Amino acid sequence: MGAYDYDLFVIGGGSGGVRAGRVAASLGKRVAVAEEHRFGGTCVIRGCVPKKLFVYASQFHEHFEDAAGYGWQVGTPTFDWKALIAAKDKEIARLEGLYRRGLDTNGAEIIDSRAELVDAHTVRLVASGKTVTAERIVIATGGAPNPHAALPGHELCISSNEAFDLPQLPRAILIAGGGYIAVEFANIFHGLGVQVTLIYRGQEILSRFDHDMRQGLHKAMVDKGIRILLTDVIENVAQVEGGGGLIATTKNGETIAVDTVMLALGRDPNTRGLGLEAAGVAMDERGAIIVDAYSRTNVPSIWALGDVTNRVQLTPVAIHEAMCFIDTEYRGKPTVPDHDLIATAVFSQPEIGTVGLSEEDAAQRYAEVEVYRAEFRPMKATLSGRAEKTIMKLVVDAASRKVLGAHILGHDAGEMVQLLGISLKAGVTKDDFDRTMAVHPTASEELVTMYQPSYRLRDGRRV
Repeated sequence: MGAYDYDLFVIGGGSGGVRAGRVAASLGKRVAVAEEHRFGGTCVIRGCVPKKLFVYASQFHEHFEDAAGYGWQVGTPTFDWKALIAAKDKEIARLEGLYRRGLDTNGAEIIDSRAELVDAHTVRLVASGKTVTAERIVIATGGAPNPHAALPGHELCISSNEAFDLPQLPRAILIAGGGYIAVEFANIFHGLGVQVTLIYRGQEILSRFDHDMRQGLHKAMVDKGIRILLTDVIENVAQVEGGGGLIATTKNGETIAVDTVMLALGRDPNTRGLGLEAAGVAMDERGAIIVDAYSRTNVPSIWALGDVTNRVQLTPVAIHEAMCFIDTEYRGKPTVPDHDLIATAVFSQPEIGTVGLSEEDAAQRYAEVEVYRAEFRPMKATLSGRAEKTIMKLVVDAASRKVLGAHILGHDAGEMVQLLGISLKAGVTKDDFDRTMAVHPTASEELVTMYQPSYRLRDGRRV
């Protein structure tokens, strides 16, 4: 036995922490993974997995409408919120079981307790008060919704966490925020028949995305009936007398009566009370753990992975960082996580899939940029009568012909952008796109049939 109780102690049972713990255990290391809530973390328990299930549920009302154009008569559909919650809970429980089984099968110890640092090698288990030691400690506690505590009435509001378990579906909801969580839930609730208002302080939703994707989705949401208030914020939330709902007042003088107010105003690193100060672990002003290129903290025995570092807040990134940690520390292959050209999707309706630089970013970095853009009504909408448009866009460096960014607004954009991510990672050029035969009839064939640029940008200006 070594000088420590464990070779590796992982604080946090989400995707990154479980991956690090499971693989280290499979290599013969003495590993423990502690989680204070449920194994699976934000993504599996209260994030991307249940959200995608809700997205599927919310799409069916349009599917039923579209069916008539193709000769189907489906009657008057009804929706049961409690049935959806029960089905979601069953699937989440199944997935949590898989996470636990993976750890157990590989010999990692599962600890159902909050764990807090005592020093650089010691952890206290809150449930029992016991302290244990480890040669290496990985912190993978993720993030948590910003409660926006300065907002009067914030305690009356929900976050995305509570949205998955509401006792009943609200008739009307106000969602504050313009990021992907706010936008996705606005579409989910609208699809389930809720009257939705989205309020955002910025000039346009999805501030970090390409402008065509932002504006195209905005129009599609408004056309569906979602109300979007821009350059405005909630200033107060109050309970209606008698408990009949909530009243939100905004900076621009709006008074909005709803059943539920949801705050989707960003996420904070989940570091409060972890004992980081006692162990000497450095954090930034937001409470994120500061790490080097190899995910090491300033304390030689402690590493941090995933959202708690506030680098790139995506589940696959946390898993990738975990594998790089394993390669570096246990396989003798020092590996730096690759955060370049990460493909991502917004599961709005229609979806956004994007990888690489937006037109705006490319124009700032390259002397001359070619933009290839197609906007069209997808074939599926021709018989259904739906007016929704698909937008596809390639951003190209004019000098090298290298594709700098690919962006899609439309059905299955997330599926398409995964494959585009491989292409851009391989350094694909626009000539490679042009040489590729189209798959017909598909929406994605537009990506390889845009032979002439729609316009060019020279020194940041459109020409």
